[in-house]
Amino acid sequence: MKQMKTIGGILLAGSLLFFTSCRKNDRSGGDTSTADKIKDTAISYTRDIYLWYNQIPSSFNARSYSDLNGMMEAIRTYSQEPGFTNPVDRWSFAIKQAEWDNVSGGIAQDFGLNIFFRAEGDLRVRIVEPSSPAGQAGIRRGWRITKINGSTNITTSNANAIVDAIYYSSSVALTFQKPDNSLVDISLNAGTYQEKIVMLDSVYTVGAGKVGYMVYNSFLGDSSQTVNEFARVMNRFITQGVNDVVVDLRYNGGGYVAYQNELANYLVPAAGNGQLMMRQQYNDKYTQFNTTTNFNKKGTLNLPRIFFIVSSNTASASELLINNLKPYAQVVLVGPSRTYGKPVGYFNIPVGDWYIFPVSSRTTNKNQEGNYFDGFALNNTVADGLDKDWGDITETCLASVMKYIGTGAFRMALPEEPYIESPAVTTANKRISSQSFKGMVTAVKF
Repeated sequence: MKQMKTIGGILLAGSLLFFTSCRKNDRSGGDTSTADKIKDTAISYTRDIYLWYNQIPSSFNARSYSDLNGMMEAIRTYSQEPGFTNPVDRWSFAIKQAEWDNVSGGIAQDFGLNIFFRAEGDLRVRIVEPSSPAGQAGIRRGWRITKINGSTNITTSNANAIVDAIYYSSSVALTFQKPDNSLVDISLNAGTYQEKIVMLDSVYTVGAGKVGYMVYNSFLGDSSQTVNEFARVMNRFITQGVNDVVVDLRYNGGGYVAYQNELANYLVPAAGNGQLMMRQQYNDKYTQFNTTTNFNKKGTLNLPRIFFIVSSNTASASELLINNLKPYAQVVLVGPSRTYGKPVGYFNIPVGDWYIFPVSSRTTNKNQEGNYFDGFALNNTVADGLDKDWGDITETCLASVMKYIGTGAFRMALPEEPYIESPAVTTANKRISSQSFKGMVTAVKF
């Protein structure tokens, strides 16, 4: 929900990672511009730490690109991985340091409104940040947008104009159709706000048991607030005696690995305490920095199975959480599409007033599973319930999970539910979702 260039995948984990020893001296003469020197430094770092460094040709000319982000996007071509026809890197990027500081801290500067097409001509609010201008105006998930700046052209073919109006404008006039079919006109001005860490947490009674439900939209944000929120939610689940937990990650593009570790330690069954959570591996020049992380069980939840609501927007640190728990619990995935597919990570390297993020590490779980560049398949395919607010037990994804918990069978699709998106809707929603962060960022000191 940031007004920014698309950020691919990141593996964030704590402190920044700085190189001081691998910076190469400029040898091009005293007339070389500062911009060219920065590009030279950036490609030197990349040739050193990039996971597929030995695939970058010697002829690669960093100076031919207009900026560092263009250069980092260009190196993605050199990421051939056994078993995959096309290059696997979709994420290496660069960003100005000031912009990254806002993104990584969960500080947004926009309307606080995120959208998706439910069907052709049916544009819905999928996320509203409570502290944002949209949240303060009372807009809710599930509302249908019928006009944007007076235009009724709410079609997938007009997706670029819709993206510009919602994500790249300082003001917008919108008409909404609410669940009771009433219409309301709301004008918004972009503002700065802190994103909410846990969008919703609830406890439901299903049969003789209790189900804890948590909507978690990003592994970014303030560290102390994140730790406190996890503790609050999990203590609520423990106090109310939940038997099953549903973690809604359908729009969670990832973030800090440290936050993944924190949540995984609450969700892992007691038998996993002290056991291997994950391995993180660098290229063959930096094997001395390969690490292993063990579970340090928190709380008393002892879950033999864990339900995750996911989609193609579930990426990176979110997938890491799922993968790390698979050897220890039955993991059940429900949602409209398989996950994004990012089993690799990186860290921010300062170059001038930029950070570069060349993919630098890969992760595997206890069973050495980790090459999920195609994402995780679903146990149950179900429409994204974009017509319902968070926590509504009739929302298609949550309803299907609840049906399974209660009966052992997933909910059947209703005729009016668009379980399979049309190609036009899928294309438009990919265009829209490219505005949202997807990443997994780690930090170590070399």
